[in-house]
Amino acid sequence: MLQQLLKPYQQYGNLHYGEGVTELAHALQAAQLAHEAGENESLIAAALLHDYGHLVHGLGENIAEQGVDANHETVGANALEKWFPTSVTEPIRWHVAAKRYLCATELGYFDQLSPASVLSLQLQGGPMNPEELEEFSARPFSEEAVRLRRYDDQAKSPSANPPGLLTYYPVLKSLLVK
Repeated sequence: MLQQLLKPYQQYGNLHYGEGVTELAHALQAAQLAHEAGENESLIAAALLHDYGHLVHGLGENIAEQGVDANHETVGANALEKWFPTSVTEPIRWHVAAKRYLCATELGYFDQLSPASVLSLQLQGGPMNPEELEEFSARPFSEEAVRLRRYDDQAKSPSANPPGLLTYYPVLKSLLVK
């Protein structure tokens, strides 16, 4: 079952998505950051899988440069629902909204975004308005989505050397919905 789940990383993990790292390197860095921060297994798995939608949407690399928002967060969360509980899928579903939230609520956050994140932010609706802020804050897993977003933002180092995908098999296996 895990081999089927992780097959997109084998097929497309070497692709770039507008950042200086591959999809797989980004995923592994995010998971490592979550692990080092002492997050629970659900958030470590969410960090590893947060961009799964980029791998399975079938629209190719760097689509934001073509003015397309693939809604990778929803595509990924929906694809992963058959394997994982909401404690994994919902932070994934809301990690883009968390970027919009942080842009609206945290002074200086926008200035730290990578150029690719700035571009995608425009396609994703820009910083949240007051009504959206209230709605997001009330959602289950919004706090986890914000923490996931921070790992996402930090996981873009070409020189990082995170542990490999096999390291996370026990975490993923423990969370699989039976």
